Amino acid sequence: MNHYSRQSPEGRGPKKIGDIVAGLLARKGYARVQSANATEDAWKEAAGKLAAHSRPGNVNRGVLEVIVRNSSALQELTFQKKKLLTRLQEQLPDAKITDLRFRVGSLD
Repeated sequence: MNHYSRQSPEGRGPKKIGDIVAGLLARKGYARVQSANATEDAWKEAAGKLAAHSRPGNVNRGVLEVIVRNSSALQELTFQKKKLLTRLQEQLPDAKITDLRFRVGSLD
């Protein structure tokens, strides 16, 4: 076996630079920040004027938690839940959002 055909210690060939960068970003938390920004942008577009009274939180097991300023905004979002969910699924297919959960809280 010549030195050109040696494999890495893990038994695989050389890694692709894109895989290395993705791994570094994931370890440093940058992927989460990008994901949060994408979710925020998608929410603003999907919710329209109600986005000013709410903000998306985390996605946990397919459920996006949405913090809402007050109960009247919560009620309006609940009425539009199906439409909002469809829009978010179209804009964020990789997030695999299957449901929305609204709760009143501080937007700060």
